[in-house]
Amino acid sequence: MAEFGAHLTAAGAEGDEKPSIFEVLAQESLMTAVRPAVKHASKILAERNPARYGWLYRFNDEIYTLLDTLLQHHYLRTYGASFAENFYGLKRIPIHGGKLRHQHQLKSLAFLTLLPYLKLKLDQRFETLQEQEADSGGIISDAIQEQSLWKKLERTFRVIYPYVHMGWEGAMLYYQFAYIFDKSQYHSPLLHIAGVKLCNLSAEDIQVQQSKGALETLAGGGGSNQGNIATFIGKAAVVTAVSVSSALSVGVFFLQFLEWWYSEENQNTARAVSSLPAPPPPAVKHDGTTPRFHPSVCPVCGRVRTNDTALSTSGHVFCYPCIYNFVQKHQRCPITGYPSAINHLIKLYLPD
Repeated sequence: MAEFGAHLTAAGAEGDEKPSIFEVLAQESLMTAVRPAVKHASKILAERNPARYGWLYRFNDEIYTLLDTLLQHHYLRTYGASFAENFYGLKRIPIHGGKLRHQHQLKSLAFLTLLPYLKLKLDQRFETLQEQEADSGGIISDAIQEQSLWKKLERTFRVIYPYVHMGWEGAMLYYQFAYIFDKSQYHSPLLHIAGVKLCNLSAEDIQVQQSKGALETLAGGGGSNQGNIATFIGKAAVVTAVSVSSALSVGVFFLQFLEWWYSEENQNTARAVSSLPAPPPPAVKHDGTTPRFHPSVCPVCGRVRTNDTALSTSGHVFCYPCIYNFVQKHQRCPITGYPSAINHLIKLYLPD
């Protein structure tokens, strides 16, 4: 199984060993990176064929949440952990020990799938309201009493939501610091509410999970025997979850490779290896057709320049009256012969 690959940290001798903060943050960031990648892929498909795949991008959040729910439900029932937690060799156990009960699975599933979806929609709505406010120039209508109840609720939401968001992020930060300093068993308030904590997989856990094959999972399936339709739906959900799991296992490795490839450290290394010193400018051969001039002498009048002016077509510098009259009359550079016009003259203001 891909989840027991090179990324899997060594499991402790005991299954209740507390994982490090780096492990729990890594598993959280994993699914955070998957959602934008899936959305970007659906956007590319929609741009290539809007008639066929446009709906995929329009309802991407809902489709992703549905598939994520099937995936997380399968992993919680089978492995007692979310996909990302199992990917990093972690599992969920109740606070007071024992196995993960049904109520723990339901709470965990809601916090893993429904709550992130709700938070995403609230963020999107807040950004939309902010853009509308910016487009209107921040002008508040005098007829606010005539606004609908929904508009008033939106205005209230726009004012309150930043404080709610700040409070939520503050709570997350508090739990993470408490976890780092061994003041809490939970790195997230959601785990606290769900009544579970994370621990490393034991060697026995890994053996059991590796021994579970796809055929055994499908045969067991957790399907009900109350009817063929219910059994079929249960097995179809498991098949979908296993398929999504396999695709995600491959996709996560690809995502991690892309993150490394575009990381600043790798880019600096690539630049250091590939950067070569710039070659010297080619030597200018004076064959007698191009006259030489002293840097402070005007090539037209042959005297020290006054009112310096550059000709952008060739880069040479002349006196302003000299080059103005010459270009106006001949429409070319007096040295290179490049076609030129008056608007190619650039006056230079040199320091005294």
